[in-house]
Amino acid sequence: LLGSLGALASTIGGVMYMHSFTGGGTLLSLGLGMILYTMFVWWRDVIRESTYEGHHTFVVQLGLRYGMILFIVSEVMFFLAFFWGFFHSSLAPTVEIGAIRPPKGIDVLNPWGIPFLNTLILLSSGA
Repeated sequence: LLGSLGALASTIGGVMYMHSFTGGGTLLSLGLGMILYTMFVWWRDVIRESTYEGHHTFVVQLGLRYGMILFIVSEVMFFLAFFWGFFHSSLAPTVEIGAIRPPKGIDVLNPWGIPFLNTLILLSSGA
């Protein structure tokens, strides 16, 4: 409950801060503090339960492992759907946009300029 209220407060505070409303920065800071406190208490309890109290039995460890596997699978499915939609609209453009890709009037970026540099930085950061 505290974490969700912190997320709400930080979202509303961030919007207020970006639009220069009074108290936006304070609400944003309060919301981020609530989120950080929730994260600290949650992880503290998980470490305490597993290390000192021994509550992480084989079944709990299996559930945590399955949860992480399902999270990774959901991320893979998200990117698969995103790129599927991108390549489908790129390789088979609809009649509504003139059946050409890119549509008329849209100037595209040179892929060997900034996008290539960003790709190199991203790939080298993984190494």
